[in-house]
Amino acid sequence: MLQEQIKNYREMVTLKDGTYILLRAMTPPDKDGLIDMFSAVNQDDLRYMRHNVNDNKLIQRWCDELDYTKVLPILALVKDRIVGNASLHYSDGAERHIAEVRIFLTKDFRKRGLGMKMLKALIDVARKQGVSILTAKIIPEKSKVVKAFKELGFKSSCLLDDYFMFPDGETTDIVLLTLNLQQHIDEF
Repeated sequence: MLQEQIKNYREMVTLKDGTYILLRAMTPPDKDGLIDMFSAVNQDDLRYMRHNVNDNKLIQRWCDELDYTKVLPILALVKDRIVGNASLHYSDGAERHIAEVRIFLTKDFRKRGLGMKMLKALIDVARKQGVSILTAKIIPEKSKVVKAFKELGFKSSCLLDDYFMFPDGETTDIVLLTLNLQQHIDEF
């Protein structure tokens, strides 16, 4: 997908309960909506995040330094409220064919099917961009999330011991899930 196509990406999805959600690429003016969404993140959720999303300067930097060739964030909106953020984090060099998937949903939109819809959208976008492999790193205790990824074709590649460090210094394992987007056909 070209940069302009990404910027214009729009998809309407409907949850099982009839709620309409607009999925679209994040743009710099989304800063205030992102700050609003992340301001509700409690300490328990924050523990599992790679960054302190309660830091408004971080969100400002994400918006100011938006580069779809490095990270493609897709937002889920109900009317004007951002309720989810899913992103593809592209690798480079020898891993330039790989992108990592990350998803965050507000508490009131979890367990409603939005995560699956956003994950499907990321898979579709990644395919169109020629990505060969998608990865996801999930803490094993989030078994329902692991199961959801597997339902869409991701496979458990390995368990990484003590790979994730919580803010307090405690570590936990990570399940590395992968999805091969390229069909390899043996020729003869």
